[in-house]
Amino acid sequence: MIEVSAPGKLYIAGEYAVVEPGHPAILVAVDQFITVSLEKTEDMGSITSFQYGNLPILWKRHNDQLVLDKRENPFHYILAAINVTESYAKEVNKQLDFFNLTIESELDSSNGRKYGLGSSAAVTVATVRALCQFYELENTDELVFKLAALAHLSVKSNGSCGDVAASVYGGWLAFTTFDRDWVAAQQEKEQSVKELVEMEWPYLSITPLTPPADLRLVIGWTGSPASTSHLVDEVTSQRSRDQQAYTTFLKESSACVNRMIQAFQEKDIKSIQQQIRQNRKLLVNMSQATGVSIETPALSQLCEVAEAYRGAAKSSGAGGGDCGIVLFDRKEGLLPLMTAWEEKGITNLPLHVYHKS
Repeated sequence: MIEVSAPGKLYIAGEYAVVEPGHPAILVAVDQFITVSLEKTEDMGSITSFQYGNLPILWKRHNDQLVLDKRENPFHYILAAINVTESYAKEVNKQLDFFNLTIESELDSSNGRKYGLGSSAAVTVATVRALCQFYELENTDELVFKLAALAHLSVKSNGSCGDVAASVYGGWLAFTTFDRDWVAAQQEKEQSVKELVEMEWPYLSITPLTPPADLRLVIGWTGSPASTSHLVDEVTSQRSRDQQAYTTFLKESSACVNRMIQAFQEKDIKSIQQQIRQNRKLLVNMSQATGVSIETPALSQLCEVAEAYRGAAKSSGAGGGDCGIVLFDRKEGLLPLMTAWEEKGITNLPLHVYHKS
């Protein structure tokens, strides 16, 4: 039995701009996980997820392709991860086999609502890692990231894959995404998966950050799930209304996040907090320019309450609901914030930064 876990993530800064190659973001991996268990079988395999009613979906092979025994398929990312990783395995002369795959998630609430912690990325990464073990492949972080990123691209994900990076590498990260047009061009040239993952991907950068010792991350959940892909689609379609404003947003976001990265390196909490507040303003201005609701009233309230207790707060990820993040100097008192949030119907998620051992 192979068992692999991958952590969830939260965006700290650089949202929306990060979907453009070369524009940085800061993310953090959190200590809630998706766990994939994989066990060899004969003649037929299965995929079981407790998020989909516990019923296994059976599959067979047709010309070495995994084929579901069911027409409606809620497992897009899992299947994509299997197909990409098995393509790589075949190219390095591994014999494909059957297996049962079981997925358990801590990234949703007890009633199944998503917290916005990157479950699609985590399940992709955990599946890729499990299959790398199963087929005795290399299991380097770079390989797992690239295979998981190719899986996301194959299901037409419009995200940056920053969440994939956080699930692969853990801890605090500075991230810039790759040029997906370049990747698509390589695929059109019929590059093998092995050739593609061995190439240097333009603009891709994944750099671990060490936070100041007294930096404290606090996470609030508004109770309102949001669709990242839908919100990114909206911003993409609306930005053409004012291309100059979008170009300015990209430039200012990059400058803000780069200043924050420098503040991490200098262990300067006040400067990190200052850039969090600046990034919040940039996102609010971009939201107004595109007409897309990023900072909902509940997220605004979450931030304003946190600011009253000397935290630096903003929405996390695509916004539109889900989580807000607050960065404190560890010396500041946090209990009054928890009480004030509770009175406003905001849930403190007792999560911590996850570092790979």
